[in-house]
Amino acid sequence: MKLNLLSCDAQRPDKRAIVQCITEISNVGSSLAHELTDILLEGDAVDIEVEDKNSGSALRALRKLNVDYEIIE
Repeated sequence: MKLNLLSCDAQRPDKRAIVQCITEISNVGSSLAHELTDILLEGDAVDIEVEDKNSGSALRALRKLNVDYEIIE
């Protein structure tokens, strides 16, 4: 499943938790996850790929971190 991470609505976003979440759900390295998180927190959208078996937990984790997303496919 492809997700488009749109924004983070948290008043004080937990950058470390977002990096860890992206690393776990999308199987990317931590350096790429840091870059994607920086892009997301600057206000730009980020596309990631999530394995179908992890999709339910991935969506819950993103909602918990106040990350808005849309499902692309």
